[in-house]
Amino acid sequence: MSITTVEKRHTPASLRARKGGTPIVSLTAYTTSQAKMLDPHTDLLLVGDSLGMVVYGFASTLPVTMEMMINHGAAVVRGASRACVIVDMPFGSYQESPTQAFANAARIMSETGCAGVKFEGGEVMAETVQFLTQRGIPVLAHVGLQPQSMNALGGFQAQGRTDADAARVIADGKAVADAGAFAIVVEGTAEPVARRLTELVAVPTIGIGASPACDGQVLVIDDILGTFDAFKPRFVKRYAELSGAISAAVSAYADEVRTRRFPGPEHTYGAGTPEKKKNQA
Repeated sequence: MSITTVEKRHTPASLRARKGGTPIVSLTAYTTSQAKMLDPHTDLLLVGDSLGMVVYGFASTLPVTMEMMINHGAAVVRGASRACVIVDMPFGSYQESPTQAFANAARIMSETGCAGVKFEGGEVMAETVQFLTQRGIPVLAHVGLQPQSMNALGGFQAQGRTDADAARVIADGKAVADAGAFAIVVEGTAEPVARRLTELVAVPTIGIGASPACDGQVLVIDDILGTFDAFKPRFVKRYAELSGAISAAVSAYADEVRTRRFPGPEHTYGAGTPEKKKNQA
């Protein structure tokens, strides 16, 4: 009699325990079909507010709504069976107060089934991180480059390049770690600073444009597959160039439709065999 072993789903607690161990593999996902494809290969699926740009065509993440995050979060949860699913909190849904953040985070978790939430901010958001984690909501923190604060930061610029800025990023990371975040996304940060932060905090760091010394890495799925060409950050590595393949496939389809080569006989249904008339006595 054979026994089938079912791999347990990764959780915020199990990912936190990966500090200093095998690097955490993370990608963004926005749909059920994406989640099914990525789930066998990843430890963490992040339903990022980057969907505002790669799915909805916005110029930034700022117009993303709670409803968008909930709908896509639920879709990803339905497609994942082993990866830990974390959902981004959109701009304006958590900055006002810890109470506001808790109400919206609780709604996201209850309506999607995800394992926790992510939001941006360091020292200024430490109180909110603590408020949520003490009430049963796991938090993935986010320091360094913070896309939701792009207007205040002067655009998408690498962080930690001056001594003062490096000190700020380190202080931010330590503050959210001490407040109870189970891990920290470190984005667009000078390599030595991300490396030092990883050494200083007791929770995993997950880099995106940070350092290979981080305890894990995350990238936007559309970036690594080459299906989003509007903007390619320095830290992105293309593992495929699917835009060209998709364009070629659609072009071939369009040509066959216009020349009536598709659909062919193998793609259509015949009339079938008419039912024989019963013999009349």
